[in-house]
Formats: sequence, structure tokens, C-alpha cells
Amino acid sequence: MIWYILIIGILLPQSLAHPGFFTSIGQMTDLIHTEKDLVTSLKDYIKAEEDKLEQIKKWAEKLDRLTSTATKDPEGFVGHPVNAFKLMKRLNTEWSELENLVLKDMSDGFISNLTIQRQYFPNDEDQVGAAKALLRLQDTYNLDTDTISKGNLPGVKHKSFLTAEDCFELGKVAYTEADYYHTELWMEQALRQLDEGEISTIDKVSVLDYLSYAVYQQGDLDKALVLTKKLLELDPEHQRANGNLKYFEYIMAKEKDVNKSASDDQSDQKTTPKKKGVAVDYLPERQKYEMLCRGEGIKMTPRRQKKLFCRYHDGNRNPKFILAPAKQEDEWDKPRIIRFHDIISDAEIEIVKDLAKPRLRRATISNPITGDLETVHYRISKSAWLSGYENPVVSRINMRIQDLTGLDVSTAEELQKDEPDAFKELGTGNRIATWLFYMSDVSAGGATVFPEVGASVWPKKGTAVFWYNLFASGEGDYSTRHAACPVLVGNKWEFRRPCTLSEF
Repeated sequence: MIWYILIIGILLPQSLAHPGFFTSIGQMTDLIHTEKDLVTSLKDYIKAEEDKLEQIKKWAEKLDRLTSTATKDPEGFVGHPVNAFKLMKRLNTEWSELENLVLKDMSDGFISNLTIQRQYFPNDEDQVGAAKALLRLQDTYNLDTDTISKGNLPGVKHKSFLTAEDCFELGKVAYTEADYYHTELWMEQALRQLDEGEISTIDKVSVLDYLSYAVYQQGDLDKALVLTKKLLELDPEHQRANGNLKYFEYIMAKEKDVNKSASDDQSDQKTTPKKKGVAVDYLPERQKYEMLCRGEGIKMTPRRQKKLFCRYHDGNRNPKFILAPAKQEDEWDKPRIIRFHDIISDAEIEIVKDLAKPRLRRATISNPITGDLETVHYRISKSAWLSGYENPVVSRINMRIQDLTGLDVSTAEELQKDEPDAFKELGTGNRIATWLFYMSDVSAGGATVFPEVGASVWPKKGTAVFWYNLFASGEGDYSTRHAACPVLVGNKWEFRRPCTLSEF
């Protein structure tokens, strides 16, 4: 049986009923259509309410004219037998009909549709996950809050802005995670936008409350005191701020006394803020990884660059490629990474996507202690496994890989694994090579990086990259350890084929 893994990424454990929208742009697009349907339903409801009010308005205007005439000469008006009859009829029948019209609920259709669609809505986990993804992009690509808030991202087609309330919510998510560094950044952005006159549902008092505490948690007591005093100028009765003010002043007085009792050299020293700590999920390779994601720190010298070539490849005289050879380009020399151009068609890409979409599941890693597969917050791609017998297109793609690489692709991993030992024995043998299709262009971000050697490979639709994970001796080549960068703008579809070493 031949298996493929298809990965979609941008952007936690979930129930089976909830797909985890924030991890997949492919599934977020379904929400766009859902929201469009709800807007149409809402407009239908508004039209029904307007029609209803128009009927009531016409009835009120008619009766206003009638009663204005009648009240001028009540006795003369009802003295006419027709007027008397119509008065009885109106009060006995027509006002009841009007009452029924006023009480008629025109929202049934809209509420019914909303109730049906709500079961497919994102939940709190999705909202928090999307916020964390934005913070991750901010760090990975060195973006300041103002750039993000104004939507000034590279390659954007649909510019969008963050309101002060949006910035406040991002700060709150960071605060909940005890990430006071990002709390400070986003609360300051919210405060700037409010100072610029933006009308918002949040107020400066709420922002300063979070901001002052976040600054204090990072050791900047002087700034925390200034912000707390600013808060109390706006709300002198704020209970928590008054308590914090007393506490901050007490701490500063205590530090002042300590400095006075110290030596002359020490007495001149000022209290320095604590160094902002690294994130709790910080990994030693993170700085190198993020630089490569930004296209920085790539270790390709001009001399080595001259040895990289483009060529036509016929798969070692494979009959299928003699008349129409594949286009190869050297992406890297050590380890050797090759890109194949125009190797998968748009039609094939769409078929693979259609096959994969219903099966997309959150990517997992193997817990090094328990061995169990589990989701982790830093890996938010989604993947689906496709077998060769399921569709002729998948089988044809499989054969194409085999013809071009010369590898027997009769076995493959049945699970995607990220393990401390990248070359740990699998049921079918060690992973000898990796073939990675890029099935979408990415406006910004989304590179595949190799931190060990300082290489970055950028996605290009219709191409594939190929490299060996083992040396000829069968020993693992740790320089091929790689990671996917988050997509800054756009979405990224990958079709990965891990080729394993069986009996040759």
C-alpha cells in the first residue's frame, strides 16, 4: 500500500465535531461562504422587517388622517351610519389585525439559519489559536504592532486593519498565557490608537490596567508606576490601581533604602529592569530558524552558488522522459536539494486537494516520553493521508516520483513523525529520501528551512523538491533536519512523499 501525506498550513486537541478552523486556511474558506450565507439571510430578515414597518406606517398614516377629521366634529362624524359602522369594525377587527402584525416575528427564518450554522462556528479555542498564530508571525518575521495593525504586510491583496479593541483582545490573550512581553506591545498599540481619537468600545482605563501590570511583571517598576498614576487620573476610585500604586511606592522606597545602606559604589547604581525572558516554548534553534524564515543568515557563498545548475532530467533514460524531460534546478549543494519545475499540473493539484480536504486532521508529534501521538501548540498544520490505489491521479503521481528518482516507492510511513531521532527505525525501514510538492504559491513566508546548514527553500506552485535523508552508507544525514516556516500572507499546500528504505 502506498501512502502520501498532504499538509496544509498557515495559523490543541479538539473534539471530533470541531475541526479546529484556526489551523487551516483551507477550512477557513468554508467559513467565508457560511458568513456570506448568513449575511444574505440577515438582509432577507431586514427586508421583511422593513415591509412590515411599511404596512404599519401606511395604516398609521391612514388612521391619522381619519381621526384628525373625526375629532373636529365627533358627533357629526359618527352621525353618518357608514362612519359608525366602520368605527365599530376598525376597533373590533382591524386593530386586532394590526396587533397581530406588530407581534409577528419576522426573524424566524434568520434565527433558524443562524442556529443551524452555529454548530459549524469557530469556538474560543479557535479565536485564541488565531491570536497566538498572529503573535508567532510577529516574532518570526520581526513585525511591529503598528505594521500589523495597519495591515501593511507584504503581498497582501485584501488589506485589513485592527481596531483598538482587536489590539486589546490580542493583549488579553498574551496576558492569559503570562506572556507579558506581547501584552505590553499590544496594550500600548491599543492605547496609541485610542490616543489618536479612535472611537472604541474599550476605554483607556481597561488598557492601562493590563499594561501597567504587564510592565511591572517585566521588572520596569518606574514605568509601571507612571502608567498606574495615569490610570488614576482617569479613574481616581479604581480599586486595583490604588492598591498597586501603594505597593509600587512601597517597593521603590524599600529599594531606595537598600541602596542607601550599601557601599558608595553600590549606592550610585540604579534599579535596572529585569531582562525580558525568552518564551516558555523557546528552543535553542529558534533564532536561527526565524532568521532563515525571513531569508536572513542563508549560508550560500558565491563560490558555491556557481556550482548550482539547471538541467533537463530524463530519469536515467526513462522512456517517459526521453522526449519530455523534467526540468531540474539545484537549490542547495550539501545536502543536495533539487527542485523539479512544472512537475504537477493545476488539474492534478485540485484533485489532490479535493481528496484531502475531508480528511484533514491536526498534525501530531510523538511524545518522547509516552510515545503517544499528540498535538502541540507550535505545530498547527493539518495533514491527510492518501493511498495510491484511491485515485488514478495519485497513482500516476506516485509512478512519476518513482520514475524520476529511481527509488522503489512500494512502502511509506503510515504516520507522520517528528522525533528527537529523525532516523529512528520505522516499520518499513529508515526514511531514505523526501519528495515535497508545492501546490500553491505563497505571497509571504512559508519557506522550508534547514537550520543545520542555513538553507531556505521557498514554495512555488507546481514544483517539487527532493533530497536524501540518508548517506549512501545508510547513516542518517542530520543536515536534512528541516522545519516549515509559518505563512505570513496566503496559504500553503504541500504534498509530501516520504520514501523509505526497504530491501534493494
